[in-house]
Amino acid sequence: MTAPNTPPNSSNASNLSTTAGSGGIKVYLDYTQAELDRAYDQRAWVSNADEIIRWYADESAAARAELKHRFDVLYGPGDSDTIDIFPAASGTTGAALSPVHVHLHGGSWRFLSKNDVSFVAPTFVNSGAAFVSPNFSLIPRARIPDIVAQLRRALAWVYANAASFGGDRDKIHLSGHSSGAHLAGVLLTTDWKSMGLPENLLKSGLLMSGMYDMRPVMLSARSDYVKLSPAEVLDMSAILHLDHINAPILLAYGTAETPEFQRQPRAFEAALRAAGKSVETIVVEGVNHFEMLREPCKPGSPLARAALALCGLKL
Repeated sequence: MTAPNTPPNSSNASNLSTTAGSGGIKVYLDYTQAELDRAYDQRAWVSNADEIIRWYADESAAARAELKHRFDVLYGPGDSDTIDIFPAASGTTGAALSPVHVHLHGGSWRFLSKNDVSFVAPTFVNSGAAFVSPNFSLIPRARIPDIVAQLRRALAWVYANAASFGGDRDKIHLSGHSSGAHLAGVLLTTDWKSMGLPENLLKSGLLMSGMYDMRPVMLSARSDYVKLSPAEVLDMSAILHLDHINAPILLAYGTAETPEFQRQPRAFEAALRAAGKSVETIVVEGVNHFEMLREPCKPGSPLARAALALCGLKL
């Protein structure tokens, strides 16, 4: 695996620039266009990405074979409006209702599905939480604002139906990985009251290896398939809407991630702290972007313990 370059010096996510220097035209911070494109291309840094993604699928199938679950439950009228529900294991909690952990899959908003992240469920189910994973439409069938609206409906469904699978609607926690972490970040900035829901609908956010400012993303090669208006770029950037975040945030990334997938969480953490929000960051040594999602599944790992602690649970 190729070792990552040293990330840019600045952590100011709004410091957009186009300057000439010894390394060529700088399009963002200290990046040339080629460097920025590469900083948002995880596969350029990871030689075993396909192997890890196959592991996702195999371990997810094993988890579904082992754990009690409801598969492809409808939360809306669309054919992608489906959700998988893994109730908390019996006897793991003394409460009548269990916390609910909702996880959003990654895949650059274009690939993968809820079926690829069932392997995350055992950590939560066996410790006393229900684990829920919604499907959602993908690019190019949908645009990111459409996906966010769809997931807001999914979370509203979870709130309305939590008790049907033994979940406590007042203890809903959210996580996501990669583009799923981006989506989770945007959902955490939602004005839920405008939807007739509690302002603090989400009790915590676990954001792994994500993007929280879409402005540099749209300067990269990802703009070839991510199509956003200037206003939507701002709307889909969690770092610009901190006033709506009212839950503790746990950020995580690996030291073998690309430079931008290390800088983005650092910038988000700094902004959250400056806004007086509750935030912690876990940095996992030697772990790449695709390996990161396996960390909360490792018994006793710092990320597994911290993720469960957000739900009020222990391993």
